Amino acid sequence: MTTALVGSPAISPQREADLLSSVPTGLLIGSQWRDASDGGTFDVHDPATGEVVATLASASSDDAIAALDAADAAQASWARTAPRERAEILRRAFDLVTERAEDFALLMTLEMGKPLAEARGEVTYGAEFLRWFSEETVRDYGRYLTTPEGKNKILVQHKPVGPCLLITPWNFPLAMATRKVAPAIAAGCTMVLKPAKLTPLTAQYFAQTMLDAGLPAGVLNVVSSSSASGISGPLLADPRLRKVSFTGSTPVGKRLMADAAQNVLRTSMELGGNAPFIVFEDANLDEAVDGAMAAKMRNMGEACTAANRFLVHESVAQEFTAKFAAAMGALTTGRGTEPETQVGPLIDAGARDDVHALVAAAVDAGATAVTGGAPVDGPGYFYPPTVLGNVPNDAAILGQEIFGPVAPVITFSTEEDAIRLANASEYGLASYLYSKDFNRLLRVAEQIEFGMVGFNAGVISNAAAPFGGAKQSGLGREGGTEGIAEYTTTQYIGITDPYANQAAAAGESEEDRSAK
Repeated sequence: MTTALVGSPAISPQREADLLSSVPTGLLIGSQWRDASDGGTFDVHDPATGEVVATLASASSDDAIAALDAADAAQASWARTAPRERAEILRRAFDLVTERAEDFALLMTLEMGKPLAEARGEVTYGAEFLRWFSEETVRDYGRYLTTPEGKNKILVQHKPVGPCLLITPWNFPLAMATRKVAPAIAAGCTMVLKPAKLTPLTAQYFAQTMLDAGLPAGVLNVVSSSSASGISGPLLADPRLRKVSFTGSTPVGKRLMADAAQNVLRTSMELGGNAPFIVFEDANLDEAVDGAMAAKMRNMGEACTAANRFLVHESVAQEFTAKFAAAMGALTTGRGTEPETQVGPLIDAGARDDVHALVAAAVDAGATAVTGGAPVDGPGYFYPPTVLGNVPNDAAILGQEIFGPVAPVITFSTEEDAIRLANASEYGLASYLYSKDFNRLLRVAEQIEFGMVGFNAGVISNAAAPFGGAKQSGLGREGGTEGIAEYTTTQYIGITDPYANQAAAAGESEEDRSAK
């Protein structure tokens, strides 16, 4: 887990105010930041204090259509823009985001709550999508080949799918934007970006950074709003929209997929998770605890890849739980701007209450709170790092995405038992496995129903790797060489063999000569 930079100076209120005043608060439509058409606004709160930190324009349905108008108008020329030019824009954006890393980090801490050290880590991670896809832009290869029977040629090219609706979640305000925007730019697509209403400031600042990097007007449009359906509804119904990419909960994803089906839109859905963290009897327990801390406490557990269920072999469960609880209990909770803080608040009161309800229900069912287990008193939405032991196998906390700093531990006796418990979920995004046996990794990886597996590693997300899941964790992949394909459509052109006429002519000449 990334730790706080202990000893670094605290952030002054003036520094916070100066940064917040530099963030655009309007809607980006075409090349202009402007007010909502109906004058609507909404507030953004600091989850560490509950106080309002900014007020933004709240896009209406009319504004959503205006944004699509701008994206549609820019699509043809943007698609014809040379790949190298698109790549250079992404590379300049990478440089600018890196230069502005402290601003981006502080914005995320103010609106989302994560400690500054973690926010800095997200800047590095999020910026890498810009660099990665700047390199992939010029490598979106097609192919040219002869048909098997030799009569025709096959030409295959990848074309931008067209205007896209990108809907990002609140938990990684920068990385979730760059992970969608960068491949869309690389492929030659225009976009309407709808950030989460809880954390829109980072996306607003990022959009301005893209303009500063030279992105043409209309390619990226941003419609922050208090009404998600007011934006997605009219856009999904408009035949000019060609794709929707969404990261968020499975129930919302299902509704968006149903709406997208009406126009047969391309969809990418990165939905819920319920990651198992499996510790076998031969694992190095100290390494497993370190991995567990990283997999559980990144982003205060508010991540779809967060370890949600700790499946530990019965022979080492007691030792692992004790060490894990000691490490969790030693973390410092506080506002993310404080240098000693390692655990920030949850995103809002509802999230904190939901987490505690799962913990309380597990304890009522027989689980033991080895550390933590109750909300922190005072302002803000804090919940302490919590480890639960003796969790019944039918506890509700094992079947739901916790999205908080809570780790329930259950035991298993055999490899087959571990696989069965891991697969006992409707979700299939990330999973983690600790063992010294590489053959075991291969056996288990082939049998567990998850899109990603971490082997003796607690953090596996990377711009160069295909991110995505199975079952109700969604469809499609972000990142890797697969990421750009989500924003292209494949066109096949059948061509008469260029040698056919020449061969025919040669054949006629031979016949003519024979006749003579």
